Amino acid sequence: MRIMKKNSKAYKTIGEVAEILELDSIGNKTNTHTIRYWESEFKQIKPIIINKRRHYDDKNIDVLKKIKFLLKNKGMTISGVKKQLNEDFFDIDANENKTINALDLKFKLNKINKLIKDLKTSNGKKNTR
Repeated sequence: MRIMKKNSKAYKTIGEVAEILELDSIGNKTNTHTIRYWESEFKQIKPIIINKRRHYDDKNIDVLKKIKFLLKNKGMTISGVKKQLNEDFFDIDANENKTINALDLKFKLNKINKLIKDLKTSNGKKNTR
């Protein structure tokens, strides 16, 4: 038996989208009710209904990723996310790139502080000659 691989551009079922979004699963069942709820709240999500089943294209999946990021990572409210999605210039990659890991920031600041101290020490030695 030959298993065919699904085209990456093909429409995804709600279960596949739940896996892509890494929504918490309940037992062996994927968490699809969250997607259906977001669909009822956000007009930007417009799945295609075929035989009473929802199918999502890449554009819908990107919107769902943005919604998840803003709700779960940024802690925004539903109304706040609605406002954000209505702004034309919103770009999830720009927001993700602005997120700084606190430990990484502390490490970098300590490194900069050490460089400044080293520069002061080396300048002090040059000026004493």
